[in-house]
Amino acid sequence: MRAWLIALLAVATVALTGCARGAVSGPSEARTPTDINPLPRVQVRDGGDLRLPLLGMPNNYNYNEVDGRHMDVLTLSGAVLPTLFRGTEDGGVVRNADYLTSAEVTSTAPQVVTYTVNPSAAWSDGTPMTWRDFAAYWQACRGADPAYQAAGTTGYSDISSVTRGVDDRQAVITFGSRYAEWRTLFNPFLPASLTSTAESFNTAWRTSLPASAGPFAVDTIDPVAKTITLIRNPRWWGTPAKLDRIIFKVYEPPASPDALANNELDFYKIGPNVDLLRRAEQTPGAAVRRAPSRYYTLVSFNGAPGAPLADPHLRRAVAQSIDRAGITRRMLGQIQPDAPPAGNHLYSPGTDEYRDNSDALPHDPAGTARSLDELGWTRAETIRQRDSRPLRLRLIYAAAPSYQDIATALRDQLEQAGIGVDLSPYPSNEIYPNLTRGNFDLALYTRNGTASPLSDSVDSYASPVGANPRQNYGRVSSPQLDALFAQGVAEPDDATRAAIGNQIDRLLWTEAHSVPLYNWPGAVAVRTNLANFGASGFADADYINAGFAS
Repeated sequence: MRAWLIALLAVATVALTGCARGAVSGPSEARTPTDINPLPRVQVRDGGDLRLPLLGMPNNYNYNEVDGRHMDVLTLSGAVLPTLFRGTEDGGVVRNADYLTSAEVTSTAPQVVTYTVNPSAAWSDGTPMTWRDFAAYWQACRGADPAYQAAGTTGYSDISSVTRGVDDRQAVITFGSRYAEWRTLFNPFLPASLTSTAESFNTAWRTSLPASAGPFAVDTIDPVAKTITLIRNPRWWGTPAKLDRIIFKVYEPPASPDALANNELDFYKIGPNVDLLRRAEQTPGAAVRRAPSRYYTLVSFNGAPGAPLADPHLRRAVAQSIDRAGITRRMLGQIQPDAPPAGNHLYSPGTDEYRDNSDALPHDPAGTARSLDELGWTRAETIRQRDSRPLRLRLIYAAAPSYQDIATALRDQLEQAGIGVDLSPYPSNEIYPNLTRGNFDLALYTRNGTASPLSDSVDSYASPVGANPRQNYGRVSSPQLDALFAQGVAEPDDATRAAIGNQIDRLLWTEAHSVPLYNWPGAVAVRTNLANFGASGFADADYINAGFAS
């Protein structure tokens, strides 16, 4: 499950996913599926360094562990670890022949999926890739043992067994209940040696990526210089990468344009930041590339028992004071003057499944005032009070200009309704722990959809599993939502599954789980001679063919 990432992005945005499973641009933007300066391999220079920005050094390099659900970790994993099914530019997935010679449903009652591993596939320690890796991954992510701090269990909890097939290179996955979006399971793939115990799963990845099986491998991780250097994997059996190295270095987003102009970076994400866009347009040797994006920014509510927003009536009242259209104009007006607010928690605009369901929770300041009056929150000068207690909420977000702008707008809008807001910016690497602990009333971050939007939403919106919130950090859910998710992930028909997904989305609006604000533009800044890399849209980045024009 490549997931609904809670991740920190290169433009200082937090994007949200489970044990990994594997928004299009607005009307005024280019609609090409990808914009990566495609060149045949023979026209790409052998060698060279690709220099990419990180928002911060990860707290854990295991993307499937609760502290590793970071977009930078997923980016690193794409170059270093197996992706069994690759994302395609049309939003689907395709089997990656470097790792699997076949993967197919071999029985429907019960559902059985049989994976046959490429006979050349091996981990960096020389251990062959086998069915045992699938079995250990499943045990770590299924949710049966709470000692594993898995970021999510969706899909894995539906599996009843993982067994050896005709030989060690074949894994037979038997599902106890039908699971339609199975192709995005086991991504990024991990070795049994580092997932078979809770200790290794939770802690072996805290300071490094201790295994590789991709076109690149980790050379050095320097926490002082805040750099991670990847080199060509000497054990790689597939088509060799064109690049010699990929060097990741931490840059604050406002510093990225200068770094590109000074020949220190080759790429950065622009997202909704108009300053980053203008700087890229004015930088000699740089180009702006555009493609669809699944990112959207939202504000989430903490509805955990005992929290101020545990009352759904109060959550809805707060949500209806948020002017999504005004924030969208503020953030995107200079980039996409006609950009509409985001209208769906699960599906991206431009996809067949997308429906704008925001009418279930419309912006309604008068309704907010009525509801707060009915709930006993009365006006006392600026901030409403009840039983002499002021109605004040704490909003957390990554300390970055784009988030500060949104946070300020949210504070102003809520204070007009008599709701006080205390702004609490955090360094990017401290957002995750605070979200996991529920240390917030309101949280501002960005989500990223995937090719399996319904199943990848379960961990973000269904009920917590015991004390583990998965990615539902606000702990807002309901039995009805859980039942619809169970029905949806088992539904094999795409249209029916999408209809169920939109039922779920309307309930999320009604429950005031969170308020999507706007979908991101899909723009990036790149060096003009960078080939086969840039605005990938819905597709996964191609680290094998990426390089510089010869």
